[in-house]
Amino acid sequence: MVKRLILPSLAILAAWALIDALAHRVLLQPLYALTPHVWRPITEINNLLAFLATLVLLLVFVLLFEILVHPKRLSAGLLLGGLVGVALGTASGLGTYIHAPSAGQLALAWVGLGVLKGLAAGAVLGAFASRAGNGIHAV
Repeated sequence: MVKRLILPSLAILAAWALIDALAHRVLLQPLYALTPHVWRPITEINNLLAFLATLVLLLVFVLLFEILVHPKRLSAGLLLGGLVGVALGTASGLGTYIHAPSAGQLALAWVGLGVLKGLAAGAVLGAFASRAGNGIHAV
């Protein structure tokens, strides 16, 4: 199982990295600038911890798809991705807004990013599964 999940996992990591870089470093910078006292400077971000958190999310997402989704196809991947994305986006976006003085627009953007990243991961897993038949057999 591990070998056949490596390529889709790497594709998801790449998609998430691209989405995060574009969103947080470009599109959302004006919103972060409204509350600079809330956010760590980029030089103080623990990159290892961020990477480990991403790996945990990736592992959970891939295992949810692998274990719970039958039959494995693009539409099922998108459904799982949308649901997980709404849950994670709501937790991160609204959860942060509840506890920290961040902009409401930023909270909504984080919800949207959660959905987008979930859909991206679901699309990758579903596409690999569809290509392979009824399971992820990409390698």
